[in-house]
Amino acid sequence: MESPYRHELEVAIKAVQQAAQISRLALSLAHEQSSGGDADIFDITKDDLSPVTIADFAIQALLTRTISQAFPQDGFVGEESADQLRQNPRLSSRVLAILEQAGAALFRDADELCQVIDSCTTYHPSGADSPSGRVWVFDPIDGTRTFIRREQYAINIALLEHGRQILSLVACPVLSMDASSPVNDRSIDPTGTGCILFAAKGYGAYVRPLPGNLGEVKPRRLGRHADKVHVPADLRPVTCTTLPDSGILDIHKAVAERLNVTYPGCDLLGWVPRWAVLSLGLANFTVWVYKRRDRYAKLWDHAGAMLLFEEVGGVITDVYGKEIDLGSGRKLASNFGFVAAPKDLHHVVLQAVQETLISSRRTDLFSQ
Repeated sequence: MESPYRHELEVAIKAVQQAAQISRLALSLAHEQSSGGDADIFDITKDDLSPVTIADFAIQALLTRTISQAFPQDGFVGEESADQLRQNPRLSSRVLAILEQAGAALFRDADELCQVIDSCTTYHPSGADSPSGRVWVFDPIDGTRTFIRREQYAINIALLEHGRQILSLVACPVLSMDASSPVNDRSIDPTGTGCILFAAKGYGAYVRPLPGNLGEVKPRRLGRHADKVHVPADLRPVTCTTLPDSGILDIHKAVAERLNVTYPGCDLLGWVPRWAVLSLGLANFTVWVYKRRDRYAKLWDHAGAMLLFEEVGGVITDVYGKEIDLGSGRKLASNFGFVAAPKDLHHVVLQAVQETLISSRRTDLFSQ
């Protein structure tokens, strides 16, 4: 890709390749631990009851240290904090060990490791407190539940400038760049290669194999397939049917029925893999309505990854038709839910969502 962000891409691709190596090492370690009664070091539950693994901590530390060395004026936001590492020295020692095993012995000790991870909790996504106005956003493992099951997961890197997406890089270690639709969490690349998707604002979206140096691997530009979708009959959804505590699955299904399209289509737990399959053309629309009006999306699940779909002709708003505000904070409190579809049909899908909420007597979710 010829763009002003070639250096950023070079740094990020090398970093995400090493991050993918860490994720695979963690899975191997988990297999060893499962037979030795030490699995608690791999699969940990956070205060919000979501899972986290040593891979999450190690990858966030790696990405932050590597990219900050190249771009010291930028800010960093990541999903994880180091609280559990400070409380559990054995856990922090395992994180340091897996970094060293992956050839990323970047930290003197556990204190430095924790400081770097926690540096991702201090910047605001708007870039207001970053000297450059730029903020990198990391989701070290998106789809931790499926990662633990050795199914689909992704590593998400986004670069925002004053709260706007300018660069996206997503590694999908078990998704084939030549996958066919529909895909689900068990659709594993039979070659074991995986892929990287990347995009720069206004310069298109691309896919390439996960391994290989930047200059040695020719990426494939993704066509603007969403520009070719003009009638509802050509809509193909991606959703998640396994998170009943997050979204209203009956509403999502009812929207598809109203549009007269097959449901569920692609079915993936992680948001970043969903944005990935949208960019690859394996699906071309998605809808998500949260169960409660006070439930908000998390920045690292969407920043950057959304740009992949926009660069192939997609339009993304919330259920009110409002643009997604990535500069609002770690939680996207300015928006509620998602409606993503090809440009020519976004208004059709949005209307179907709103009419479904009204007919389902869920106007409590449809009042701003």
